[in-house]
Amino acid sequence: MSANLAERLVSARKMAGLSLQDLSDRIESGITRQAINKYEKGKVRPSSAILLQLARALNVPMDYFYRTSSVVLNDIDFRKHSRLSKRDIDRIKGECCDFLERYLELESLLNIQSEFIKPLSNPRISNDTDIERVSREIRTAWGLGMAPIPSVVEMLEEKRVKVFEVDADQSFSGMSSWVKGIPVVVLNKNAVVQRKRFTALHELAHLLLDLSSYEDKAQERFCNNFAGAFLVPESSFLEWFGEKRTSVTLNELQLIDENFGISVQAIMYRAFVLGIISEPTHRDFSIWLSSSGKRKEEFFVFCGKELPQRFNRLIFKAISEGVISMSKAASLTNKSLADFREEIVAVG
Repeated sequence: MSANLAERLVSARKMAGLSLQDLSDRIESGITRQAINKYEKGKVRPSSAILLQLARALNVPMDYFYRTSSVVLNDIDFRKHSRLSKRDIDRIKGECCDFLERYLELESLLNIQSEFIKPLSNPRISNDTDIERVSREIRTAWGLGMAPIPSVVEMLEEKRVKVFEVDADQSFSGMSSWVKGIPVVVLNKNAVVQRKRFTALHELAHLLLDLSSYEDKAQERFCNNFAGAFLVPESSFLEWFGEKRTSVTLNELQLIDENFGISVQAIMYRAFVLGIISEPTHRDFSIWLSSSGKRKEEFFVFCGKELPQRFNRLIFKAISEGVISMSKAASLTNKSLADFREEIVAVG
């Protein structure tokens, strides 16, 4: 049996978040877990009829099993994430692997270079002052200035960071990894916009900053500070907030949230990091926030959207320019041809 077919079956099962027994239970004809295990180890080749049943149970197109793998599960190495089970991590890795395969093939068909150019060369971080400096330097290198960023995800995609979303509960915010020199950021599709923006930049910090000498807790703090500094640069924050404050109104926080797309929790923490409010003031705010019942949700709605769109944009471009057929486009989007045709509206 083809080693590639066996590997693809393993990837599809993990992407679906299923155990061998779970997959067996999904198939009405009674394919045992032992038989599936033999297929995955390459000891036995499944017939076309069985492969079709497996594809349906795993919710992948048949051609998924025959694609040449440019990315494999072992290429993907996320940081340890204690809130996720091994099965959830394997599922996200599987989805990431499949996403990158299709994305890189599409870029290749369009003759687009997917190379990511680091804005800075592994900047080392010693303190919060370094975080402020590095965030400014990256903004400058990317031509962002100090103005609010309308869409963080769009900005990252323009810089060739691969961003995709997974369906997860609210305990999961995001993950990131370098995969064959490609930076990948994974976000929770169910998170509110402000949380997506903050998480995307938190993960960018993990990708770009040299934090290897720090324990996990210190790394997380630096990455949180980077996300806040990138969303609201110090000069902009001081202009809106002032240099010293002993109290803050919710109305002020709303204005900053609506303009910069950053939660009130992150705003107040940033004010504390910059020394604008004292530790007791920040603690009092945290106590009030807990008593208000708002800690797990956002006070205000940011009008922007944070959705990865570059892949779909390239798909539509490839179709309109005749680079790929409808059937190929359907395959690249993991949809049936009929479902994909319903999405396309020709204008000329």
